[in-house]
Amino acid sequence: MSQTVDRALSILPLLAQGPADLGQVAERLGVHKSTALRLLRTLHEHGLVHRQQDQRYRLGARLFALAQEAVENLDVREIAHPHLAALNERIGHTVHLAVHEEGEVLYIDKVESRYPVRMYSRIGKPVAITVAAVAKLLLADLPEPERRALAAKLDYPMYTPRSTPNAAAFLKELATVREQGWATDLGGHEESINCVAAPVRGADGRVVAAMSVSAPNVVVTAEELLALLPLVRRTADDISREYSGSASNRPNTEDQDRT
Repeated sequence: MSQTVDRALSILPLLAQGPADLGQVAERLGVHKSTALRLLRTLHEHGLVHRQQDQRYRLGARLFALAQEAVENLDVREIAHPHLAALNERIGHTVHLAVHEEGEVLYIDKVESRYPVRMYSRIGKPVAITVAAVAKLLLADLPEPERRALAAKLDYPMYTPRSTPNAAAFLKELATVREQGWATDLGGHEESINCVAAPVRGADGRVVAAMSVSAPNVVVTAEELLALLPLVRRTADDISREYSGSASNRPNTEDQDRT
């Protein structure tokens, strides 16, 4: 990446923290103010940053529009959403859709619970990768060498006593998830929240996304939520069929492990 492009892109995370003036931008980039001003003007011309009346800069509306457009154009989200909404209408609990991108597992869709107790999660937000049910499904689908390499470099925060404590335990859980084809998070991230998840597969049988149903235990018990697993899996299978256009897309896990 050219130095100019690299510097320009470095401005965006800075402004995501809040408006900044020319001097702050120049200081963060380690460049003269004239260089920072040139970069800011270019970004401003493209609508990616906006100069306020107080001469400070903030992220521009065009950037948000592009981000929203990108999310909306994720095919799996577009196909999955009606199914997620129908499931939510039927059971009332929070429904998520997540994907694995560049080492993170991100929510790309959410249908809120009808109950007054809500989950703090939002579209575009990374999940707690070592405990979230959707993350387990997405990472379990990786070839074994990739699973092991990823597990070795992750941190394992103990959010609750039920959190995954280390790489060995994580790999063991991923192997179980890979074999059974579904995953749970029963108080691993928040003691009061339980979650069940199922995979969305492409035409080649690989997991392209994961959907989940989550609920606080003041609304339903873990056992009651687990009883919804067949319905969650059927919904995921319906999405998979529509997404892939195939009648069956369950993988041969032995063949995948040889890759």
